[in-house]
Amino acid sequence: METSSTSETKSSEGKESVWPDRSLRELLGITARGFAMGSSDIVPGVSGGTIAFIFGIYEELIGSIRTAGQPEFLRALFKFQIKDLFRIVNWKFLLALGSGILLAVFTLSGLLENALENYPVYIWSFFFGLVLASVFVVSKRIKQWNAQLIVLLAIGTVGSFFLVGLVPVTTPTAWWFLILVGALASCALILPGISGAFILVLLGKYEFVLGAVNGLRGGDISNIWPIMFIGIGAVLGLVTLAQILGWLFKNYHDYTVAILIGFMLGSLRKIWPWKVDVEWLLDDLGNKIVNSDGHFIVVKQFNVLPDFSSQTGTIEFAVAFVLALVGVAAILLINRYAADLEEA
Repeated sequence: METSSTSETKSSEGKESVWPDRSLRELLGITARGFAMGSSDIVPGVSGGTIAFIFGIYEELIGSIRTAGQPEFLRALFKFQIKDLFRIVNWKFLLALGSGILLAVFTLSGLLENALENYPVYIWSFFFGLVLASVFVVSKRIKQWNAQLIVLLAIGTVGSFFLVGLVPVTTPTAWWFLILVGALASCALILPGISGAFILVLLGKYEFVLGAVNGLRGGDISNIWPIMFIGIGAVLGLVTLAQILGWLFKNYHDYTVAILIGFMLGSLRKIWPWKVDVEWLLDDLGNKIVNSDGHFIVVKQFNVLPDFSSQTGTIEFAVAFVLALVGVAAILLINRYAADLEEA
């Protein structure tokens, strides 16, 4: 937890609202963490919720989003009590974090899209190391493991393992479905181990959304509409899920963390670096559909072992292994930094 002073304010009904009162330097640190979350969520299979967990801001994130669904906030909203809204909501934290996430989405979407197309083994290896180390670090949040927690961990692992193995489907682009897509993807945004990008893949909308973002960045204003509908759904999904998670953390903290760790473990199936493509998205005539870059859209893959039969395969494995270690080291350093902040 960051060291910062605390400001107490009251709403028109006299209820206190307590949020950390951060300095500009601390808010820039939150923006940097949002950038890391946004960067990870662009990649199908890596969760921004995992990054928030590692950075030690996960529970504050859930609590901050949860506020938007509370009666006090809704009353102030419907009565247009703007000052009370700013008192109730942890707006500085959310603004800083959201700015970082959006900055990552608009600056890195093209780069990561290209990297995944051309260097998939290396990108997945780095993120595999990130998630694997995250499991180890987050598990320390439970001081005393017992049989019940291990069972919940297993349930979360198995559920996530089968979820990430589902085959994407072809879906419509109607406004109501885009709102639904946004709601489901945003839920994954704050669930460690299940990424919002993967939910988009599963619902057949990853290429569509990535193309819309890149199109809007290129000046095509028509792309604002699908992004707007997805954004509406994202807000609805975040606020709804935050109510549930906030209650679970308050009443069943260790049980909730155990399940979330299981989600992270199960997601390793999705980000295993070595894969072979076995099914592609087809049109009505049975022809493979290509994306905007001319690549076939893969809908099903099998995980395979690294190829050691050739020098090229051996070198690829060596580089991938080093990148996975870099991912592990990055998480351990981040955790050490967060621990130092908490002790300061």
